[in-house]
Amino acid sequence: MHSHSDRIPSISVTELAQRLAQGDPDLQLIDVREPEEVAIAHLPNFKIYPLSQFGQWSTTLPTTLKPDAETYVLCHHGVRSAQMCQWLRSQGFTNVTNIQGGIEAYASLVDGAIARY
Repeated sequence: MHSHSDRIPSISVTELAQRLAQGDPDLQLIDVREPEEVAIAHLPNFKIYPLSQFGQWSTTLPTTLKPDAETYVLCHHGVRSAQMCQWLRSQGFTNVTNIQGGIEAYASLVDGAIARY
């Protein structure tokens, strides 16, 4: 027996790059890293919701974003983003996907121009 409720789907960075290249305006892109991390390396069109500032955005985020939109969550290695995915699920978001390996994997496998840290 396995519970399906706690399995967050994930996407590889190569699959993500293909999705982003399609330019789908309905994709909801969230980056939960800290502002100083984002300053070093970021991907375009991601909205920044640092986990350390959870108290500042947690009450407004569910009404700011679309709970049924296809949503991808990014962090450095994929750990914080998984936590965010779980939280979004608990807030009624139905289509949440974790980005495996985070921006580190994206920089190493997809876009070598992105800074590593």
